[in-house]
Amino acid sequence: MQASEVSRAMAAAMSIASSLDLAVDDAIVLHDSNKLTLRLLPCDVLARVAPVDQQVSQFEVELAQRLAESGCPVAALEPRVEPRVHERDGFVVTLWTYYEPVTPLEVSPAEFADALEQLHAGMRKLDVPTPHFTDRVEHAQQLLANRERTPALADADRELLRDTLRSLSGAIGERGGAEQLLHGEPHPGNLLTTKNGLLFIDLETCCRGPVEFDLAHAPGEVGENYPGVDQDLLRECRILVLAIITTWRWDRGDQLPNGRRLGAEWLSQIRAALGRNGPDTDG
Repeated sequence: MQASEVSRAMAAAMSIASSLDLAVDDAIVLHDSNKLTLRLLPCDVLARVAPVDQQVSQFEVELAQRLAESGCPVAALEPRVEPRVHERDGFVVTLWTYYEPVTPLEVSPAEFADALEQLHAGMRKLDVPTPHFTDRVEHAQQLLANRERTPALADADRELLRDTLRSLSGAIGERGGAEQLLHGEPHPGNLLTTKNGLLFIDLETCCRGPVEFDLAHAPGEVGENYPGVDQDLLRECRILVLAIITTWRWDRGDQLPNGRRLGAEWLSQIRAALGRNGPDTDG
């Protein structure tokens, strides 16, 4: 979130929580990217704040409720208030249970895989309209085609990303494998270690696709512990996901800390992955 907006976003969250009879006199920033995550005290509530025009909070709230009711390992909404999206001063705010981190914070690949398998099993029972993973590919392709949005990206790198996105999304689609509702970005940053076990957060990224697309966001060993994985498909998904998130880092509006440095590192990783035994990206 832009620095100029952080104080306003914090004030909006504190004001909303206070209006709901939650005791609030302080807010601690836990995470700041496109969305601001706050711990409100002394009520000990987690607030997620986003600009009105950059959020899908209603979808996330409804999905979190349904998954929690199904026993899926997801973070719960704050039980002391009505589960809904609040709006104030140009921001939307959702209120969630705050989970105190527990030790050890290190999650084994087997534990990670088991939690993700449980989440996928619950998601297979839901019929909700969500984007397809190829929508994310298309958005990245649009960024690459718009030089005003990605002015610092070198021509050779732009071509590498464009060709990688096209060839791998096509190869994955041609496999015709089973698809289902996915988390969308189940990387370690979206997995909490709590006294209630492992819990996934940030459900606004949900999409449809093969489970390998989700596994591509997790550490490599997780895919080795998840049953029934197509390892060739997983490899393709890993490179595709890397190409997508690398493209995002070159968007001039990207707010990820050290995003440009990461983008440069990931370009090198893509070249290395394709250079070993990657698909033909010359066409």
